[in-house]
Amino acid sequence: MRIARRTSGRGTEGPGYALTSDENDADFWGFARAAEGLFTPLPEEEEEGTRRVRLVGCAPQGGLGESLEHVGSRRAVTGNAWFELLDADGAAMGSYFVNDVTVVDVQPSTLDAGLRDLTLTLWCDQALPGADSVWKLLHGGRLNRTGMWRDLSAADRRAWLSVALRSRTYQRRGRADAPAGQVFALDGRGIVDLDSFYCAIGEAINGPGGYFGWNLDALDDCLRGGWGASPPFALQWERSAAARARLTDSRSTSADEPAVFDLLLEIFEERGVRVVLR
Repeated sequence: MRIARRTSGRGTEGPGYALTSDENDADFWGFARAAEGLFTPLPEEEEEGTRRVRLVGCAPQGGLGESLEHVGSRRAVTGNAWFELLDADGAAMGSYFVNDVTVVDVQPSTLDAGLRDLTLTLWCDQALPGADSVWKLLHGGRLNRTGMWRDLSAADRRAWLSVALRSRTYQRRGRADAPAGQVFALDGRGIVDLDSFYCAIGEAINGPGGYFGWNLDALDDCLRGGWGASPPFALQWERSAAARARLTDSRSTSADEPAVFDLLLEIFEERGVRVVLR
């Protein structure tokens, strides 16, 4: 993931998105006040990840600006880019890599006579439906309470985790790992599957909306340090009995394979994490 160094400096009324060429970091394509459709799959498209995005209030620059004169031709294909989501101060909260950005329509903006509203097609299978709601919480400073993920659907929990992953650098603001030996409280309420476990442990280590893995390999990587906490530390797992019953490995093909709950305990033990089950 890439976090932009460029900021808009426009404050709360400024743009919420920015695009920069993947090939040349100096080829900045411009800011936009709003972006509609990035998280909305096109039902008529067979290829997952295809998006039709409307940039509202855009001041096109660089390669994007040059492509506006070629709408309808091959030269309207601008290329690959980083699509960045900005906070109220114009700093990048996180980004998505988007492929084959193509301008298909240009109109005067409804927001300002000096701006344009652009319609783009692009490809991005990492912008999950439902993630936009989580980005809005982060943008507005409202991702600030524990357990906000508990009532989400399974698909929306996955989207929650995707935002936690992409915003992790922004949310931590350069903070160092917690000191060794710390005790973290893992609240088991709402843990009904692996994704809800990752939501809960990300919150336990890094606060609301925090990230600490979203699959077993990623969890193991996080336990190597640099993601909020470095072993040795202790994890006090409240309401663990219900989680043990729910975290069974649906992928198992043999009765001899361990349940996910036991795999988690093995990973923690191997990395020097003491788990206290309550």
